[in-house]
Amino acid sequence: MTRTPLILASFFAMTAVMLGAFGAHGLRGHLDAGQLSTFETGVRYQFYHAMALFVVGVLGQSACHISQGRLLRAAVWCFAIGTLLFSGSLYVLACRDLLSANLPTFVGALTPLGGLLFIIGWLLVLLSQIRK
Repeated sequence: MTRTPLILASFFAMTAVMLGAFGAHGLRGHLDAGQLSTFETGVRYQFYHAMALFVVGVLGQSACHISQGRLLRAAVWCFAIGTLLFSGSLYVLACRDLLSANLPTFVGALTPLGGLLFIIGWLLVLLSQIRK
């Protein structure tokens, strides 16, 4: 497996810390409690799945079978795209008043789609370990 999961993990972890600090210090007073909670949920799940990418990267380095490596590679993309959709949509939804944006209705549908990708990613990790 390539370094891609570790690079993505590092990027998502770094930006989760940055966004967490921005939410705690820059957005407090500009968002209500519900919006801050939504933003914090996005940060939390981004960080969870950054750590998941690290784990998958390490597992991929010891993948014994080609099929196991394929499952882990697919999990990487589910986690990465899921993070962009799930956390990204929560950031936009939490800050929509600040952005003064009329968001298309599909933005809210991106959150559960990202969550579904997280679930599929974890299923792929499970299957990769069953096949080991």
